Amino acid sequence: MIQVPDGLDFNLLPAHVAFIMDGNGRWAKKRLMNRVKGHERGAQTVEDVVMACRELGIDVITLYAFSTENWARPKEEVKALMHLLKYFLRTKIEEIGKKDIRLNIIGQIQRLPDDVRKEAEQAMAVTENNSAMILNLAISYGAREEITMAVQQIAANVKSGSLDPKDITDKTVSDHLYTAGMPDPDLIIRTSAEFRLSNFLMWQAAYSELVFTPTLWPDFTRQEFYQILIDYQQRDRRFGKV
Repeated sequence: MIQVPDGLDFNLLPAHVAFIMDGNGRWAKKRLMNRVKGHERGAQTVEDVVMACRELGIDVITLYAFSTENWARPKEEVKALMHLLKYFLRTKIEEIGKKDIRLNIIGQIQRLPDDVRKEAEQAMAVTENNSAMILNLAISYGAREEITMAVQQIAANVKSGSLDPKDITDKTVSDHLYTAGMPDPDLIIRTSAEFRLSNFLMWQAAYSELVFTPTLWPDFTRQEFYQILIDYQQRDRRFGKV
């Protein structure tokens, strides 16, 4: 039995929830720890949030795990993050599979170290037929890069004659993004009191409900998530209409 607070309506849950998982480094700094310890603790929060979403029956979740800009971080931190990602993929994929979750990596997967990329590709292959929920891990991801890539592909189709410019619509663009075929996020949650999207799902977030919480990601709990969902359900989503 899922322990959720009174007031959460299972008929009004978002189809797609995205998380900007911020604050791992600050969590560690507050405790006089190495930043990597914060990322390790944050990985535990990832597990809990993923399983909470699966239990609730949410269709898609997207986790902003590593941005294109994060490659500029200190080499040792990047190396540790890649090791943590590889460990997560290797040790958690069986559990993810048992929960009928399909893993999908969005971003420049070709930039990952070979061993990490192979682990990611294997994890996606193993879960490709799962259908209860999609777990998008945004790794080496940047929204501007994603949109630029989509424009390049569309331009190539126009140049080849397979697409007439007058037939280009917003759906054409959506169909060329990493999230093609998925609903746009209804709800985007960012932790650690930062009030920006940081190059995350900028096209898809056009009508997303945004929540910014001061909680650092390692301290983010199911209970806070459930309360955010209750608050989300009270919002009047008009999509530009009256």
